[in-house]
Amino acid sequence: MDIAKNTQVTSKSKINVSSILQYGGLIILALIVMGPFLFGLWTSFLPTNSIAKGSLSGSLTIDNYVAAIKTTPVLGYLFNSFVVSILRTIGEVFFCSLAAYAFVFLKFKGRNVIFYLFLATMMLPFEAEVIPNFMTVKSMNLLNTYSVMVIPFLTSAFGTFMLRQAFLQMPKDLKEESDIEGLSHFQYYWHVALPYSKITLLTLAAYSFLSSWNEYLWPTLTTFSDKYRTVQAGLRQMQSTETFNNWGMIMASAIIVVIPTLVILFIGQHFFKSGLNDGSVK
Repeated sequence: MDIAKNTQVTSKSKINVSSILQYGGLIILALIVMGPFLFGLWTSFLPTNSIAKGSLSGSLTIDNYVAAIKTTPVLGYLFNSFVVSILRTIGEVFFCSLAAYAFVFLKFKGRNVIFYLFLATMMLPFEAEVIPNFMTVKSMNLLNTYSVMVIPFLTSAFGTFMLRQAFLQMPKDLKEESDIEGLSHFQYYWHVALPYSKITLLTLAAYSFLSSWNEYLWPTLTTFSDKYRTVQAGLRQMQSTETFNNWGMIMASAIIVVIPTLVILFIGQHFFKSGLNDGSVK
């Protein structure tokens, strides 16, 4: 009995030490990841004079947020980002789902070869495509418009691959029964395939929206005025302005810009967990 008790105590102590190390490591990693955001959030409430002196203490105020909204075009940047991100998300989900449906449910010669060629484009980094894409949109007179930030991203190999895998998991009986009922391909796609894969669609939509919202290089290269600049390019432009040295206002603008991404991440995480639970039940 004593030996058994000693064994249990030793086992519990090992588990406790292991748990402490795991949670300690997770807390350290969380602080490393959250550190810059928390630092920016704190300084956004400090007076600019305190920040200029290198002090991180002082009376907290929302003046920086009021000044950012009244004196900078940050709201215009937010509107532009919303327009571009929503259009890109709708386009990418729609066209990727159509392509994925074709690769799964339509039978044509060379289907697998075309799909693998499609996937091969994922190996090419975006930076390698910038110059030819820029020359293409320039020849089409799309520079400094919403179109230049939407049209090149209406579909993607990643989204097609992701939805193809979701469609492949659908029971084959559904397609056979729909053929017997006389449903066309578009009716099956719209009424059966999309509802069945709604969690994957929502995950892709969240990913597409966040990718568009956080994109910096392409909007910086293709937009030249505040009328069309998105938040990432706009913040960089504000920071690089020689007369704009109000760091409290810059931090407040950055926090305003981050809020929509946090909301989307929260919603996307909820759907992602729901998808995992549904999959475990099925």
